[in-house]
Amino acid sequence: MSGRLKLQRFEQNRLAYNVIERGKPAYTTIRGGWNTNQFPTDQPIVLELGCGKGEYTVGLARAFPEKNFIGVDVKGDRIARGSQQAMTDNLTNAAFLRTDIQYLAEFFAPGEVSEIWITFPDPQPRDKQEKHRLTYARFLALYGSLLKPGGLLHLKTDNPPFFAYSLESLPANGFTLLDWTTDLYNSPLNERHLGIQTKYEAMFFAKGFSINYLVSQWAGASTGS
Repeated sequence: MSGRLKLQRFEQNRLAYNVIERGKPAYTTIRGGWNTNQFPTDQPIVLELGCGKGEYTVGLARAFPEKNFIGVDVKGDRIARGSQQAMTDNLTNAAFLRTDIQYLAEFFAPGEVSEIWITFPDPQPRDKQEKHRLTYARFLALYGSLLKPGGLLHLKTDNPPFFAYSLESLPANGFTLLDWTTDLYNSPLNERHLGIQTKYEAMFFAKGFSINYLVSQWAGASTGS
């Protein structure tokens, strides 16, 4: 992407009502107030972590108007795409937060979130990278601190080792597995996804990769380390 186009997208974010980022007043005040200060309707809040260009956030917001969706990503030029699409479609239940995932507790109060989606994260495959995996114990403890009791966490990935790791990590850290599959598109669970895809999901599926999916429920305090 050219520097000029990046600057254009950064300017779009600066002007967009549905983007919360450093430099805007809401960046330091939004915690605990998403349903009163950002969204016009008080509804369950759903996060997409590492949302990229926001295809999934926008798709979910379109499919479920009774929920409020927030795409989280550190890359401003990416979320600008989703932000602009949401405004074009008049999706007032979609917003975007520019921050690193490890700082989520600065933007959401305990129990403010009802669901979390993690869609095709970097699997961080080497052993020394384990602490950076988004289903590592410290991240799961963070998610649990933000979720309402019984809140849901969804994961989609094309990476079997990361998926196997997550199937072990989640139950060890306060989450109960509700459903999972190593071949979503040939599973009854696929009906729940309404054909919504990220760019990477469409690319992986077109190349013949199976899509792994799980849904889990926050059950209590972490037992991992």
